[in-house]
Amino acid sequence: MTMLEITDITKDYGASRALHPVSLSVAKGEFVTILGPSGCGKSSLLRIVMGISQQSGGEIRLAGQRIDMLPPERRDIAMVFQSYALFPHMTVEQNLRFGLRMKKVAKAEQQRRIAHALEICTLAGLTGRMPRQLSGGQQQRVALARAIVMQPNLLLFDEPLSNLDAKLRDTLRHELVALHRRIGATSLYVTHDQAEAMAMSDRIVVMNAGRVVEIGTPLELYRAPKQAFTAGFLGQTNLLAITASGRTGQLPWGQPVDLATETSGPAQVSVRPESIGIRACDQASGAPATVAGVSFMGASALYTVAVGDTVLKVSQAGGDALIEPGRTVALTFPERLPVLEDRGREDREIEDQGRKDRLRTPEVA
Repeated sequence: MTMLEITDITKDYGASRALHPVSLSVAKGEFVTILGPSGCGKSSLLRIVMGISQQSGGEIRLAGQRIDMLPPERRDIAMVFQSYALFPHMTVEQNLRFGLRMKKVAKAEQQRRIAHALEICTLAGLTGRMPRQLSGGQQQRVALARAIVMQPNLLLFDEPLSNLDAKLRDTLRHELVALHRRIGATSLYVTHDQAEAMAMSDRIVVMNAGRVVEIGTPLELYRAPKQAFTAGFLGQTNLLAITASGRTGQLPWGQPVDLATETSGPAQVSVRPESIGIRACDQASGAPATVAGVSFMGASALYTVAVGDTVLKVSQAGGDALIEPGRTVALTFPERLPVLEDRGREDREIEDQGRKDRLRTPEVA
């Protein structure tokens, strides 16, 4: 069942277009992340769904009902903000109760919901504390509990973990996903953190320059991206030009590779550093590959390898010894490399225009 349906939403600021027609559907119980760089329009889209910003065109339906003309309080949506947005003069319990009182929920039901939210967000011993007496992680859990007590059809998250330190962010990331599963929520989550999106999402919506670039599961987008932007934004990759004929491609230095789809002529492939095999050798066939640099990362080693005019990143699981810079190496490539969809001149012009629009539009995030 589709819970959220976004159809051709646009946002204009004068002559500048911050959001081009964006369409997206979220199934009931699904955790969908909108991922993209700063200024791509992801937070603008979230604010439009919440109702705190007005779209220029398009419509939004929640549980089958059109909501884009309704005020925020009538949309059956709760939002967890980056800044927590707790009332500083209220205790934890008072923060949780406030929205329920505004909706005139019966007192017994208020108490039941608050007790449930305190339990699942591990806040039971903190009900009488003020926000200033809480750690960052505790404040974020209060903000989440405040959203949960409203029992909304949709939970929105606007980069809720970005203000926390790395260790706490990792802990809360797992807690948030576990909580989402327990309460069966439908969630739309915004972040610019690729690792966060990969670890938490059922599906990821990749955005750039006010447009949806690609939608898929984390595994699909990482292993077989269709767009060069997706491949480059989700982790490290090598974008390599090839000359293709059927299921075979030829790399710039002449080495053949297998392709996932039949293609003819010039094309481009994405090859993750960990997908390339590397071993030291005295003499390589074809163009010599030489280690230009190595970074030891503990569990792995990241090599910079020069092959003719091409520079590659190659990752290898940590071993007893590293391949020293200057050594000749042999490289092996995986079977069935995904071929990226070509972008024509018109697409590049659109992206350039999106960049100009963002420079003129400080509100877009």
